[in-house]
Amino acid sequence: MTLRRVLVKTMKEMQAQYPAVRYHLYSGNDEDVSERLDKGLVDFGLFVGNTNLEKYDYIKLPVFDTWGVLMRNDHPLAAKNSVTPRDMVDLTLLCPRQPLENNELSGWMGNYGKNLRIRSTHNLMRNVTIMVEEGLGCAISISDLVNTNGTNLVFRPFEPLLKADIVLAKKKYRAFSKAAEKFFESLQKNL
Repeated sequence: MTLRRVLVKTMKEMQAQYPAVRYHLYSGNDEDVSERLDKGLVDFGLFVGNTNLEKYDYIKLPVFDTWGVLMRNDHPLAAKNSVTPRDMVDLTLLCPRQPLENNELSGWMGNYGKNLRIRSTHNLMRNVTIMVEEGLGCAISISDLVNTNGTNLVFRPFEPLLKADIVLAKKKYRAFSKAAEKFFESLQKNL
């Protein structure tokens, strides 16, 4: 079960038990989520991949995501089961800022990293998906961000596999509201 499914299952259970509880979801990269946590605008932040967490209390979740490439299903690499560092050299890439800034891909890419053709960087996948559909390039992504069912897109994981850890964080020394405390307890049971 994916993390998103676990979160939705937890929300559904909470809704049945506490119907007055409301959720306000916010999506963003690690910088966006950190800012909202720091300002007390959110109770929790989910971070994927390498993130500086020294100012937060956090737990590493027993799930992970995998890095790979989102491409059109008519792309030559779509016929492969996975994408290697060598395969990346010939691609025009749409790349999230976070793994570039946090140096997440450099070890996996090795010497091939010097030859990447990055056309754009981004912080969210929604617009990038359209760019991939229109043939502007292939997007580096994690597997659970885009549902490719019923689209002309496919996701191919990196080989060797590159995992992205997922952590749930809260601001240090900040007490949870009762609702957030119950949600956290329920989430832990569902993991």
